[in-house]
Amino acid sequence: MVEFEAEILKYAKNGEKTGWTFVEVPIDIAEKIKPNTKITYRVKGKMDALSLNQVALVPIGEGNYILPLNAQMRKVLKKQVGDKLKIALDAETEELPISADLLASLELEPEALGLFNSYPKGHQRYYSNWVESAKTYETKSKRIYMCIYGLLHKMDYGQMIRHFKKEPML
Repeated sequence: MVEFEAEILKYAKNGEKTGWTFVEVPIDIAEKIKPNTKITYRVKGKMDALSLNQVALVPIGEGNYILPLNAQMRKVLKKQVGDKLKIALDAETEELPISADLLASLELEPEALGLFNSYPKGHQRYYSNWVESAKTYETKSKRIYMCIYGLLHKMDYGQMIRHFKKEPML
């Protein structure tokens, strides 16, 4: 576990990251967490009293990373831009689970399952996270149907989402 202190920052204007609130993780600290890694990876640990699991460290160039702070994290921390945080991080070794409901439904459609399994784990998680974020059984069922439909029609996640925006289900 690597311990350090960091200030909460916010991008005023930075392309797709405009408006993001984050803490910066310098290269020397990132190297202690997961040596010789230049891509996004997941960490666990603590930020003040907030426990972290499966949180992404995102590379920003020159070896430095950022740890984005979403609204829920900021609410628990009760801190704002400019405040300091005590942080302890370690590389996450457990993989995020894929939705059991989605996988059970895909088992009934081997062609869709085959395409799903051919995708990298990160792409599989787009589907899984979207299905699992549904708040009702009806919404979850609808999303599973949409995933299977998209996969059977050789659509990736983005294509599937755009398809159903153009042609909503009845």
